[in-house]
Amino acid sequence: MCTVVIRVPEPGPGRVRVLAIRDEDPKRPWRPLGQWWPEHPEITGIQDELAGGAWLAYNERQLSVLLNRAGGPPEGVMPTTRGHLVLGSLTGETLPNPLTTLGFNLVEATFDGVQVTSWEGGEPTVVDLDPGTHMIAHSDVNDYSAARIAHWLPMFSDAPTEGVRWWTEWAKVLDHGSQQLEPTDDRALIRDNRPHGFPTMSLLAVVASIGPGGVTAEMGELSEPGTWEPVAPLW
Repeated sequence: MCTVVIRVPEPGPGRVRVLAIRDEDPKRPWRPLGQWWPEHPEITGIQDELAGGAWLAYNERQLSVLLNRAGGPPEGVMPTTRGHLVLGSLTGETLPNPLTTLGFNLVEATFDGVQVTSWEGGEPTVVDLDPGTHMIAHSDVNDYSAARIAHWLPMFSDAPTEGVRWWTEWAKVLDHGSQQLEPTDDRALIRDNRPHGFPTMSLLAVVASIGPGGVTAEMGELSEPGTWEPVAPLW
């Protein structure tokens, strides 16, 4: 039930901006942004300790982040972990064929633009994002039938993302909006998904910028899962 906000610049010197909010079972161990893969020292990411893969990771030119989605392999096929898809996207691997993971949205942001690969079974679909602001959760990009996207996308679209601390206005949107909604609300970005049948809660937020000069990222962890607070270093 994670959420990612993406701003794609007009062609030129602008940078791709990303706000990614991670929902996960608080009991599942993970490691914060770091270089956790000795075989890939060029990759920095948030590692899932159980499976060894990444939820979000980046190298010098690309950032990739994975969101869960419905669907998966045919009946009788044991699902494989999704976390290695992020590492594979950063090391130039093609998607496994056939895919045997559960469903996913894989966001890949580079200097040249942003691509989203989605899979629920059958053939994956690929969408190149146009300049502008986009949101994605557990369905399609900019899916206005999803309550959180319909509620938040106009606000993020209106907020500027300029300067060294470019995420400041997006952080204000997140702060103000999260104070107005309970974490169990379908519209919430800082979420408690347990009443919806999932053990996951919002744990952290990452802001990242991707451009010709490289990739930069900052992470803030909530002190209490599913409970909003302004988190350092985003504030």
